[in-house]
Amino acid sequence: MQTITDISTLIVRTPGTCGGRPRIAETRITVQYIVNEIKAGVTPEEILEDKPHLTLAGIYSGLAYYYANKESLDAEFAAYNEECRRLEAEYKAGNLS
Repeated sequence: MQTITDISTLIVRTPGTCGGRPRIAETRITVQYIVNEIKAGVTPEEILEDKPHLTLAGIYSGLAYYYANKESLDAEFAAYNEECRRLEAEYKAGNLS
Protein backbone atom coordinates (compact mmCIF):
# COMPACT_ATOMS: atom_id res chain seq x y z
CA MET A 1 0.00 0.00 0.00
CA GLN A 2 1.31 3.42 -0.97
CA THR A 3 1.92 5.98 1.79
CA ILE A 4 -0.31 9.07 1.71
CA THR A 5 1.49 12.40 2.15
CA ASP A 6 -0.21 15.19 4.06
CA ILE A 7 0.56 18.18 1.83
CA SER A 8 0.68 20.50 4.84
CA THR A 9 4.04 18.89 5.63
CA LEU A 10 5.62 19.88 2.30
CA ILE A 11 6.14 23.60 3.05
CA VAL A 12 7.91 24.74 6.21
CA ARG A 13 9.19 27.92 7.86
CA THR A 14 12.16 27.51 10.15
CA PRO A 15 13.71 30.50 11.95
CA GLY A 16 17.34 30.72 10.92
CA THR A 17 16.93 28.72 7.71
CA CYS A 18 16.55 30.79 4.53
CA GLY A 19 15.73 33.79 6.71
CA GLY A 20 12.62 32.05 7.99
CA ARG A 21 11.02 32.29 4.56
CA PRO A 22 8.67 29.48 3.46
CA ARG A 23 10.53 26.70 1.71
CA ILE A 24 10.05 23.18 0.45
CA ALA A 25 10.55 20.82 3.40
CA GLU A 26 13.97 19.19 3.72
CA THR A 27 15.48 21.64 1.20
CA ARG A 28 16.70 25.22 1.06
CA ILE A 29 14.51 25.94 -1.98
CA THR A 30 12.15 28.76 -1.08
CA VAL A 31 8.63 29.31 -2.28
CA GLN A 32 9.91 32.63 -3.62
CA TYR A 33 12.44 30.80 -5.82
CA ILE A 34 9.70 28.55 -7.23
CA VAL A 35 7.39 31.51 -7.88
CA ASN A 36 10.19 33.50 -9.56
CA GLU A 37 11.03 30.57 -11.83
CA ILE A 38 7.38 30.08 -12.83
CA LYS A 39 6.97 33.82 -13.49
CA ALA A 40 10.09 33.63 -15.70
CA GLY A 41 8.42 30.95 -17.81
CA VAL A 42 10.14 27.90 -16.35
CA THR A 43 7.83 24.90 -16.03
CA PRO A 44 7.64 22.76 -12.89
CA GLU A 45 9.16 19.91 -14.90
CA GLU A 46 12.10 22.13 -15.89
CA ILE A 47 12.60 23.15 -12.26
CA LEU A 48 12.68 19.45 -11.40
CA GLU A 49 15.30 18.81 -14.11
CA ASP A 50 17.49 21.56 -12.63
CA LYS A 51 16.82 20.55 -9.01
CA PRO A 52 16.33 16.75 -9.09
CA HIS A 53 16.26 16.55 -5.29
CA LEU A 54 12.83 18.23 -5.42
CA THR A 55 9.55 16.55 -6.22
CA LEU A 56 6.70 17.77 -8.36
CA ALA A 57 4.54 17.55 -5.23
CA GLY A 58 6.90 19.96 -3.45
CA ILE A 59 6.99 22.36 -6.39
CA TYR A 60 3.21 22.39 -6.78
CA SER A 61 2.77 22.68 -3.00
CA GLY A 62 4.98 25.76 -3.11
CA LEU A 63 2.77 27.25 -5.79
CA ALA A 64 -0.41 26.36 -3.89
CA TYR A 65 1.05 27.91 -0.73
CA TYR A 66 1.90 31.06 -2.66
CA TYR A 67 -1.55 31.45 -4.19
CA ALA A 68 -3.25 30.70 -0.87
CA ASN A 69 -1.17 33.49 0.75
CA LYS A 70 -0.47 35.69 -2.27
CA GLU A 71 -1.04 39.12 -0.74
CA SER A 72 1.17 38.61 2.31
CA LEU A 73 3.85 36.73 0.36
CA ASP A 74 4.01 39.39 -2.36
CA ALA A 75 4.66 41.96 0.38
CA GLU A 76 7.26 39.68 1.99
CA PHE A 77 8.97 39.06 -1.37
CA ALA A 78 9.04 42.80 -2.14
CA ALA A 79 10.61 43.57 1.25
CA TYR A 80 13.22 40.84 0.72
CA ASN A 81 14.07 42.11 -2.76
CA GLU A 82 14.38 45.68 -1.47
CA GLU A 83 16.71 44.52 1.31
CA CYS A 84 18.86 42.71 -1.28
CA ARG A 85 19.02 45.87 -3.45
CA ARG A 86 19.93 47.99 -0.41
CA LEU A 87 22.70 45.62 0.68
CA GLU A 88 24.06 45.41 -2.86
CA ALA A 89 24.17 49.21 -3.11
CA GLU A 90 25.92 49.47 0.25
CA TYR A 91 28.45 46.85 -0.79
CA LYS A 92 29.16 48.60 -4.11
CA ALA A 93 29.58 51.90 -2.26
CA GLY A 94 32.16 50.24 -0.01
CA ASN A 95 30.00 50.41 3.10
CA LEU A 96 29.95 46.63 3.58
CA SER A 97 32.85 44.23 3.54
